[in-house]
Amino acid sequence: MFDEAVRTALRKFVAERAWERFHTPENLAKSVSIEAAELLECFQWDDSADDARIAEELADVLTYCLLLADKLGVDPDKIVIDKLEVTRTKYPIHRAHGRSTKYDQL
Repeated sequence: MFDEAVRTALRKFVAERAWERFHTPENLAKSVSIEAAELLECFQWDDSADDARIAEELADVLTYCLLLADKLGVDPDKIVIDKLEVTRTKYPIHRAHGRSTKYDQL
């Protein structure tokens, strides 16, 4: 899913600016939330948001998520696949297909 070249480019970008000391797990998690709010702001009043702005904000969210995963030493691909397995169990196709109901109410 996430290309190693992207992760390498992010590490290099951060190192070139000596930003590692600011990238604590807490700060990165805050940044994910802040950027996610900026992404949500694209849709605040209607769903006709600018695609370029949406892409920029989504890139910011993904960037901070990847930096946090790197800081924590976890493989983003693995944790997504692992979580998908957990979610697959919570939402079996025969009960969840076409429904948005929370798993404990299926």
